[in-house]
Amino acid sequence: MSSSLINELITLSIMGSALGLDAFSVGLGMGVIQLKFKQIIHIGIVIGLFHVIMPLLGMIIGYELSENLGRFAVLLGGLLLMGIGFHMIYSTLFGKEENKYSPTGVGLLLFAFSVSVDSFSVGISLGTFGAKTWLTILLFGIISTILTWAGLLLGRRVEQELGKFGELLGGSFLLIFGIKLLFFS
Repeated sequence: MSSSLINELITLSIMGSALGLDAFSVGLGMGVIQLKFKQIIHIGIVIGLFHVIMPLLGMIIGYELSENLGRFAVLLGGLLLMGIGFHMIYSTLFGKEENKYSPTGVGLLLFAFSVSVDSFSVGISLGTFGAKTWLTILLFGIISTILTWAGLLLGRRVEQELGKFGELLGGSFLLIFGIKLLFFS
């Protein structure tokens, strides 16, 4: 293996970890809603796939997109996370048990999109620098899947210890992360 390939692997792994930490953080918040192990596996895979698709789209489109579209995607992701966080908090405080947010179907797709939009912007940048496409998206997908699983499992453990307060904490975490995306990124 050449030293340039090793350097690129290291760089892309660090970038993939940075992008995957979003999924880990949000997974902590989402993990408190009593997910089954099968759901955790499924959510991690879907988020991992989004961390493959989004940078791939970004790399394909590359420099042809304006910076405003990249910022718009981050804003949309922030709004989605805030909405999920508000819903979790509201459902915990005022809703019935069956009305709580469940990351399935369209909800899961919106959730996966919201935590992977930053990888779209990174893909645009990497596309302009000629990064190795398949290596990039494979690393991003694997790393984000593993970090999502870790966040969801840790969040599940927090919920077991904290009960209903854990879900309030998780919803608050998603809400704060959405605000961070909207105003501080």
